[in-house]
Amino acid sequence: MKITWTITKKRGYVRPTLTYHIELEEHEKALCLPAMRVTSSIPEPLDSWQEHCWPGQFERAEPPMLGKPYSLDIPSHQGRHGEQSLRLPWRVDNCYPEVEESFVHLRSAFEEELARAYASQPMAEEQTLKASADSKKQLAPGLVAERLLRSVQRMREAS
Repeated sequence: MKITWTITKKRGYVRPTLTYHIELEEHEKALCLPAMRVTSSIPEPLDSWQEHCWPGQFERAEPPMLGKPYSLDIPSHQGRHGEQSLRLPWRVDNCYPEVEESFVHLRSAFEEELARAYASQPMAEEQTLKASADSKKQLAPGLVAERLLRSVQRMREAS
């Protein structure tokens, strides 16, 4: 699995945007892993639809007001997953250590699921059953009689 992300922010009171993309490798896709969702430690700003945050509002209020943490998604083995974008809370220092921490947590959860899937061993089984001895004993007299009658009939037709 490869996780790439970028955090971009324009000058001013504009909230940063986290954009991430997760790409599964072929051997991971081959294990048919389900899509996964993990709760991150990245707080979603209140009114995250709003591109900006003015002084005294939401995450810039005293005390700061933040929403619940974001969930991060890993695509299923079918890989129908593009880039995801999240709006981050505005910060004076532009420092977001919880982003990397959350992706490390996401990777760890994925690797646990990957190990469980890999532990499910492959198999190929083929068996054959033949008629039982009891069945053969019951059928033998009738089959022998039928063969004898056919032989006699062929001999009559030949002569």
